[in-house]
Amino acid sequence: MLTNLNKYRIVLGSNSPRRKELLAGLDIKFEVEVIPGIDESYPDNLSSEEIAMYIAREKSAAYLKRMTDDELLITADTIVVTYGEKTQILGKPADREDAIAMLRFLSDKVHEVVTGVCLTTKEKTVAFAVSSAVSFAPLDDDEIIYYVDKYRPFDKAGSYGIQEWIGYVGVEAINGSFYNVMGLPVQKLYQELKKF
Repeated sequence: MLTNLNKYRIVLGSNSPRRKELLAGLDIKFEVEVIPGIDESYPDNLSSEEIAMYIAREKSAAYLKRMTDDELLITADTIVVTYGEKTQILGKPADREDAIAMLRFLSDKVHEVVTGVCLTTKEKTVAFAVSSAVSFAPLDDDEIIYYVDKYRPFDKAGSYGIQEWIGYVGVEAINGSFYNVMGLPVQKLYQELKKF
């Protein structure tokens, strides 16, 4: 499948083990290249989907100068969004205490996971975002601390990986793509890659 991609050298611009696993699931050959230290800040006036796409585009822009004509670059960014008196965007936690605080905040609530994806060649750029609603059960402090100390989710938006222990015991329901919550909406990505 996706024989239309044979003309490209596909590059995943991410060090995320989850994104590597999910992209490999599409049975396409790709390489991983990571540019460290890309700025993940964004303008204040963007919606959650626009934020995720903006950061994915910024990641893509960091690669442009080094890209060759036959490359197809895939970059992505995942954020966690909570709604209440005010919308809050949760990225990766700063440290252990921040991770614990994020999970306390998500406990017994519904939040949104948004992944923005950017597909870039020298000729064109396509960006899209996918949202999934995740319902968390109430989590007690012992559960949160156990998870943070054992799994160290410091590289994950919202301080959790749905495919890990916390997902098994804490996620009551998902409305949307499970793989999007893992970090890459592979069904939508497949549909977009078919157009290249």
